[in-house]
Amino acid sequence: MYDDWDDSAPVITTPASNQPWMAKNQENSDVWSNNTSSGNERPYNNQRTRQFTRGGGGTRGSRTDRGDPPGGSGNNWRERDSSEKCEVMNVPNRFVGKIIGRGGSKIGELQTESGARIQVTKETDGDETVVKLFGEVSAIAKAKDLINDLTTDTVRFVQAKDIPQEQEEKKPAIVDWQTFLAECDKAEDEEWAKYPAIRKNFYKEHPEITKMSQSEVDSFREENMNIVVDRTFKKDGSLPIPKPCPKFYHSFHQFPEILEEIRKAGFETPSPIQAQAWPVLLSGEDLIGIAQTGTGKTLAFLLPALIHIDGQDGERENRGGPAVLVMAPTRELALQIDKEIKKYEYRGITSVCLYGGGNRREQVKVVGGGVDIVIATPGRLNDLVCAGHLNVKTVTYVVLDEADRMLDMGFEPQIRKVMYSIRPTRQTVMTSATWPMGVRRLAQSYMSDPIQVYIGTLDLAATHTVTQVIQLMPDEESAKMEAIMDFAHNMGPDQKVIVFCGKKSRADELSSELVLAGINCQTIHGDRDQSDREQALVDIKDGTVQILIATDVASRGLDIDDITHVINYDFPRNIEEYVHRVGRTGRAGKYGESISYFTRSDWAQAKELIKILEEAQQYVPEEVHQMAERYNVWKEKKDKERESGGGGGRGRGGGGYGGGGGYGGGGGYGGGGGRGGYGGGGGRGGGRRW
Repeated sequence: MYDDWDDSAPVITTPASNQPWMAKNQENSDVWSNNTSSGNERPYNNQRTRQFTRGGGGTRGSRTDRGDPPGGSGNNWRERDSSEKCEVMNVPNRFVGKIIGRGGSKIGELQTESGARIQVTKETDGDETVVKLFGEVSAIAKAKDLINDLTTDTVRFVQAKDIPQEQEEKKPAIVDWQTFLAECDKAEDEEWAKYPAIRKNFYKEHPEITKMSQSEVDSFREENMNIVVDRTFKKDGSLPIPKPCPKFYHSFHQFPEILEEIRKAGFETPSPIQAQAWPVLLSGEDLIGIAQTGTGKTLAFLLPALIHIDGQDGERENRGGPAVLVMAPTRELALQIDKEIKKYEYRGITSVCLYGGGNRREQVKVVGGGVDIVIATPGRLNDLVCAGHLNVKTVTYVVLDEADRMLDMGFEPQIRKVMYSIRPTRQTVMTSATWPMGVRRLAQSYMSDPIQVYIGTLDLAATHTVTQVIQLMPDEESAKMEAIMDFAHNMGPDQKVIVFCGKKSRADELSSELVLAGINCQTIHGDRDQSDREQALVDIKDGTVQILIATDVASRGLDIDDITHVINYDFPRNIEEYVHRVGRTGRAGKYGESISYFTRSDWAQAKELIKILEEAQQYVPEEVHQMAERYNVWKEKKDKERESGGGGGRGRGGGGYGGGGGYGGGGGYGGGGGRGGYGGGGGRGGGRRW
């Protein structure tokens, strides 16, 4: 008949009577309370009285679930003190639940602490609920204070005069930003003053360089791939730009150990960017190096970094962290830089490569043991810095290698977070194959009056040591597969090729087809385990396989000197990736060849491709010109339709399956009924198959 009782629930009782609650035709006049005794008697919060109605509508009775408290009997279980006072206060409706608490727990605490009985009634006064307080005057006053503490708004009492109080409008405080920023700079200076001063300038101009006239300097720069050097952001009072150093000893005549390491590596003369970058970096200047892949950028910043580390004050073991930090966009590039560093043994300098997918525990162990150079991808670098495993406050020489690629991959937030933790007086080097706005913004934020060295032109361009062949193909996959099989079967013993695919699944499919045809190959892409990716690089380098199939994850950072060919099995989605893919061959002064399978679905890239080919003085097929023109016409038409709110569905226009509207524009796939072939007419053979 009765439901189960919850001892923690509030008591419902009559506010000012010793008798049980009797129905008075007020079905909704219930009140919430946790009964306590008046005066100093101990409250019985587990006492519960519950109203109920028997039958169809008689009187409303009560039920007591527990035994009567001491001193009481039957339903008349509480003897009230005749001196007990009653006072009423109004509380905003939104705070009622806060006062009652879950299962009446809070109201019980308030009664226990104050000594007063508190009842929250169903009576309302507009947006407020009536709360009744019973007990001695001091207990009621205590209860009021406790309830006021629970509510943020001012409650009003029935006994008080309802006089609205106007609050003065507070005006927001004026922030003196100049003073604030000055204090921030001061605090930052005080923090970095705890660290030893940075030594940057280790350059002493060789007498032969001192004798070079300005005309000789200009002539050398023009003859060596048109070296252009200037201050990136013009400032008054900047120091003169160092002259280029045509020979190794011009730059490192004070460092015979470096010269010996260069001799062991078998280099004859510096590359153009090295000839200009070395004197700049050894002078302690910030540098932006812009050149295509395979031009020696890594060595350009590496050798000055070794000298910088050894030239700092204090023992390296006591510095508390690395002196040089190199950030790279991909694991492959990071590993390649680390491998390059380990070729040059100089004063016991150590390095570690940190990247996602590697053994994190082992990386933490090596970092904790102390290293001089950290090469890292931004993700893993942030991980270890935030976890407190790597201290970058000791870093005095920072390299952002292939900065444009890191920005393309969305690493700008991680770069900025790390750079914020490195002392602002550091020496900073940034390398890039292009000079987009994002890279300029990064340079302006983190470099101090940098010198910009670029080889050739700031416009996107492929290296001139690569012959670029455009092989026109139909859209069918079988045509590409036939072409790659023919190439693989006719490879010479000294040839090596990287084949780029647009999808990881495509790379795996192509690899399987080649293996089934008896052709050994390796595959590298983001879904392969790091150990498998590293083994693939080892196999292509030592000649175990001659074919490496890759996605764009490997289009940068692969430094394999003897790659003779690059094949773009799938043409890249943007022309920048095309340039970087092509740059995997023709490296270290050697010549290479790139072959790109170009289909009608690639027509959007035709215009930019023509610019790249013409800049490098390469042959441009007439069909590519025609595709570029058709794409421009189609794009203009689509732009007009978009502006007018119309459009022809999914048709590919003049360069695709037909001449026009697609699904919704002009009938079928093509422009004039049926599937418009590769040209513009009806049927499947209207155009030329090439």
